[in-house]
Amino acid sequence: MNNIDTLIRGARVIDGTGNPWKYGDVLIRGDRILDVAAPGSVPVENAASVIQADGKIVCPGFIDIQSHSIVPLMRDGRCVSKITQGVTTEIMGEGWTPAPAGGRFTDPMSGRLLADGDVGEWAEIAPGWTRFRHWLEAMESTGVSPNVGSYLAGGSLRRYGCGMDPGPAGEKQLDVMRRVMAEAMEDGAFGITYALIYPPDSFVGTDEIVEVCKVVAEYHGTYITHMRSEDEHILSGLAEAMEIGDRSGAPVEIYHLKATGQASWHLMPEVIERIENARARGMDITADMYPYIASGTGFSAIIPTWVAEGGQFFENLAKPEVRERLHREMTDPESDYTGRARSAGIENIMPVGFQLPENQPYVGKRLSEIVEMRNEHWVDTVINLLISERQGTATIYFMMDEDNLRMQIQRPWVKVSSDAGGVDASWAEPEGPLHPRGYGTFPRVLRKYVREEGLLTWEDAIRKMTSSVADRLSIKDRGLLRAGMMADVVVFDPETVADNATFEQPHQLSSGIEHVFVNGTAVVQDGQHTGATPGRFVKGPGAT
Repeated sequence: MNNIDTLIRGARVIDGTGNPWKYGDVLIRGDRILDVAAPGSVPVENAASVIQADGKIVCPGFIDIQSHSIVPLMRDGRCVSKITQGVTTEIMGEGWTPAPAGGRFTDPMSGRLLADGDVGEWAEIAPGWTRFRHWLEAMESTGVSPNVGSYLAGGSLRRYGCGMDPGPAGEKQLDVMRRVMAEAMEDGAFGITYALIYPPDSFVGTDEIVEVCKVVAEYHGTYITHMRSEDEHILSGLAEAMEIGDRSGAPVEIYHLKATGQASWHLMPEVIERIENARARGMDITADMYPYIASGTGFSAIIPTWVAEGGQFFENLAKPEVRERLHREMTDPESDYTGRARSAGIENIMPVGFQLPENQPYVGKRLSEIVEMRNEHWVDTVINLLISERQGTATIYFMMDEDNLRMQIQRPWVKVSSDAGGVDASWAEPEGPLHPRGYGTFPRVLRKYVREEGLLTWEDAIRKMTSSVADRLSIKDRGLLRAGMMADVVVFDPETVADNATFEQPHQLSSGIEHVFVNGTAVVQDGQHTGATPGRFVKGPGAT
């Protein structure tokens, strides 16, 4: 067998199906896997490049079903912190997508520029992305290391039809959203996402989501949801997700499955039982998760979503009558307030994304500490810091239970996801801390839950990162090591693979991921990013 570009020899082959490993040689030609041959059956002189991988594992590239790499990829197409984890495909779309622009969504990059303005050229281009596919095509043509694909964000769809107006959409607005949803599916969207704790998604009722998901179902896509509640009301959030699946016919995927806040930890066994009962009766519902006890989102998640009505969040926040109302709602234990301060407690909230010089002393401090430093009521501290920063401010919320994570990761219908973007420490570290999941999610599962705790086998952990995700997304040519599949391939050392990023020192690349190929091109060699950008636009099942 001649004309082999890369021959990977001597490794244990884990093909992504969950089947037991075997010894074999992986042959890459062009952008595809040529063969998985018997060990030692291919002469080394037949290959242009040979990787002798004794003692290593070779497997499919990891697919991150919940990536937030949209803006990071506009800044740096190498996606260093994700590629060096073995992630070869980034699936985006929670909360926001920069396309399609139109309707009342005319400034898709609003509020998304980085502090130094280094994605400014994209802000100028984005209003011309009138079709969903335009921004992904732009990513591919500009050059990105991972493959890229996306769901259509329900928030962007809602802004297209209704702007930031609260309340149910009218029939004409629904017709607009149905049309845009269908066009997005034909452009390659995997389905629709709704992040139901963030505006404008939080303004959307169940009936409206069902109508949009009916369109998704027609194109064989999925409904993927950040549920309306993950705290003590998690069962009602789950019930809504299931209702949407039942009524629309769309398969359901739950983003970052978790029970947030100690008051909800005891509910996770019932959540799992309800999902498994639904699956037993024939409902197509699955989930994904990240392996950390802390979540990460904006400091603004502490504030009730009604403050963002009309798209005037910071302006509304500055009004005295709004401050007075927030004090009442956020401190009354009998109120309907569901913000993160109630479920987490201010001692478990750690803002890390302050930008202003005067707020730097608060970076990495718990909110309870900041309140003491400022000698203010905690509600005033939150309001005043948000007004001063006028940005969401990345924040870490320590809210989950490790025993629940162990229980979840073992379920066969749970996949691995990062809920993070890919960055490079050379430019990200000066901007301050962030959640370590952007650097360590996938190796952390391999280190912690496979090698150290033995909760998963290598084969099952890799299945949760590869074929399980590809199957959910209806990606037919990735996620497996088989002849004819796209050559997204990872070689790692099972003895050393590890996450090094911590909450205290997050800007640390993972180790043990030695070689990564995307579409047959080496993007990591001997643990170092090569700078190659061979990523392609990966499309959903409705693409025409």
